[in-house]
Amino acid sequence: MPGQRHARSVVPGTPPAPVPIAEAPVRRPAARSAGVRALGLAGLLVVLALVVWASLMVGSGRVAAADVLPALFHPDPTDKAQLILREVRVPRTAAGLLAGVALGLAGTVMQGVARNPLADPGILGVNAGASAAVVFALSVLGMTDPSHYIWFGFLGALVASVVVFAVGSMGRDGATPVKLALAGAATSAALLSLTTSMLLTDSRSFDQYRFWQVGSLTGRDPAVLWQALPFIVVGVLLALLLGPHLNALALGDDLARALGQRVGPARAACAVAVVLLCGAATVVAGPIAFLGLVVPHAARLCTGPDHRWVLPYSAVMAPVLLLTADIVGRVVARPGEIQAGIVTAAIGAVPFVVLVRRRKTAGL
Repeated sequence: MPGQRHARSVVPGTPPAPVPIAEAPVRRPAARSAGVRALGLAGLLVVLALVVWASLMVGSGRVAAADVLPALFHPDPTDKAQLILREVRVPRTAAGLLAGVALGLAGTVMQGVARNPLADPGILGVNAGASAAVVFALSVLGMTDPSHYIWFGFLGALVASVVVFAVGSMGRDGATPVKLALAGAATSAALLSLTTSMLLTDSRSFDQYRFWQVGSLTGRDPAVLWQALPFIVVGVLLALLLGPHLNALALGDDLARALGQRVGPARAACAVAVVLLCGAATVVAGPIAFLGLVVPHAARLCTGPDHRWVLPYSAVMAPVLLLTADIVGRVVARPGEIQAGIVTAAIGAVPFVVLVRRRKTAGL
């Protein structure tokens, strides 16, 4: 009859036909095109240029915006504002640029090669190793030439990396993120006590490098910057070339080998890049924490997991964050200032706690 629903006929002895269930469409994040990523990178470069301009202007000594370009290209030795800019602000800003680029790329490479979202030059003890070795060269061996003690920074970074990975790899589970973080924390604590003991027994070194130890851009000697520049340039170029290799390593060693990746040489190249970048950055600005941890995750939010884009984004974001922290430290405690390493540690502490508590970020 009209309006009645007819029952579906079923043959006796046969199960009813399954009723198809409509599946909800799976929403996948829209792929970011290369043009959008390039546009974002260009925007970050503009932001970096503005932050550099602000770093040259802001501080205890007054420098007008009109004095920046003449001081850089047509210096006047009798102008006090230009003298402050050339002798204080330019080395300080250059140190922030070099250390920021180095630590941002080092953190990205470490997280990619270890597939560990907690990997960071500060957390895994690399910065502490470089710092301890540099202080040993300065305090115990009496070296004052940057061309001499910069090699100790690289040696300390290398030794600390090997120790942390060896300790974190013990046991059946291998080098898990939590074990590496714990091994890095223990190694950093031991190296920090060693560094402190050396500085306390040498008042001259303590007075000279007490701000350098907490991570600072103040009082940077241009000679140190020139000595570290070649190593940072080589480390940056090597890290940027490792993007495709890090993408393959993120799939796992077995699949990377199946795709033709030489896992051993790729990991060795990553280690060389990290040692060069961390050692030089520590010599330039001291052991600055959390910068290499926060910046790679911020870069992935903009680019996705492709390391070919994460690396250049991190190379630009890190100096923006470090110089911004340095500017904030100059402003909030006038007429004194708070060192950049303290400000970056305050900024990075909250993301570190969030990353540790999130189980989904156990690997990259």
